[in-house]
This record gives sequence, structure tokens and C-alpha cells, in this order.
Amino acid sequence: MKKQYAVIGLGRFGYSIAKTLAEHNCEVIAIDKDEDRVKKMSEFVTFAVELEAMDEKSLRSVGIQNVDTAVVSIGENIEASILVVMILKEMGIKHIIAKAVTRLHGKVLENLGVNKVVYPERDMAVRVAHMLIRPNIVEQLELSADYSIIELPAPDIFVGKSLKDSKLRSHYGANLIAIKRKVIENGVAQEQWNVNPHPTDVIHKGDLLVLVGRNEDLEKL
Repeated sequence: MKKQYAVIGLGRFGYSIAKTLAEHNCEVIAIDKDEDRVKKMSEFVTFAVELEAMDEKSLRSVGIQNVDTAVVSIGENIEASILVVMILKEMGIKHIIAKAVTRLHGKVLENLGVNKVVYPERDMAVRVAHMLIRPNIVEQLELSADYSIIELPAPDIFVGKSLKDSKLRSHYGANLIAIKRKVIENGVAQEQWNVNPHPTDVIHKGDLLVLVGRNEDLEKL
């Protein structure tokens, strides 16, 4: 049975979430009070509806109480965001993700019992800052204040060596969890993933190494 999602607020953040869920064959109810946003979304999702999300009766009329997860992306109107979350909690929706625009906004949402609070602008700003500080790192995902996952082009000193001989873990404290490699198949370039590589697997020039470890160890690497 497909999981059902509701996305309330179809700005850039909500639109992207709803569209991505729909592209992955999920059932999505997309809600916004702006007619143009709803029309734009209607070609992608199961059901797009124009209504005022602070009206519980209207929400119930579209069956939102039956969804597995609700995403509240009304970040700009903090009062509306909080009220909608309160309504969803009262309706018995167990899993709620909400967008916050300030730390205080996020704290209020957490106190209301939101399962996950996201800060899209802040998180993107942090990612851009990391790109500027460490331009050799393609991507970085912070797991905590001390640990991260990074995507790093294979350094020349590791090219041609097996994972065992590279001594990534023993010398650098980094665990290699995947290797991403471009290969040519039938004249077409494709990405090939080697997840949880074997100690005898060899690192090639042009490989992207996906590593997890302490930030200070990754920084040294």
C-alpha cells in the first residue's frame, strides 16, 4: 500500500517536496491558498487543492486526517504555521515535519510535538559555507557537531591502492562507505556505486569517495 503524504504550503520548499514525492510514486495531497501554486502543482500530485489550511473543516474535507505524514511548509507566516501544526496534532496525525524560519519558531514547533523541524535557508547557507571553506569536498552532510559524511574526489596518494592498503581507517580515522565511479556502457557515461566496498577493492583516478568520520579527522584527510 502506498504511503500518503500531505504537503501544506506550496512555496519553493513545499513545491519541491511534493513534486519529488510524486515522482517517487507516492500519493500526495498538496494544499495552498494560492490558486496559481495549486494549478502548477496539480499536474504532478494525486490531489492539489486550494483552501485555507487554518480551517480544520476544510482540511478534513480533503481527507488529510488519513495521511501517514504531513509536511507543513508555511515558513513565512509563523502564526499560520503554528496553528496548522496544532490542528494536525488534534486531528491525530502522528508524523509531522515542519519548516521553520527562526530558531524560536523551530523551538515552538518542537514543543508542539513536531517530529522533525527543518531550516532550509539555514541548512543551505551552512552547505555553501562548507563549500567555500573546503572546496575539494563535493558534498558534506553533518550527522552531529562532531561527525559528518563527505564526498571527496580520490586523492592521488590513494589511486591504484586497495582499500586495505590505503589505510583510510587506521591512519586517517575515516570509514569508506561507498565509491562512486563513472563508467562507459554502450557508449554512454553512467554512475556506478560500490556500497560497502571490500578491502581488496581498488581506488581509481576520478573516483568519488563517500566517507564518514569525525570532523577533525576528515579535515586532516
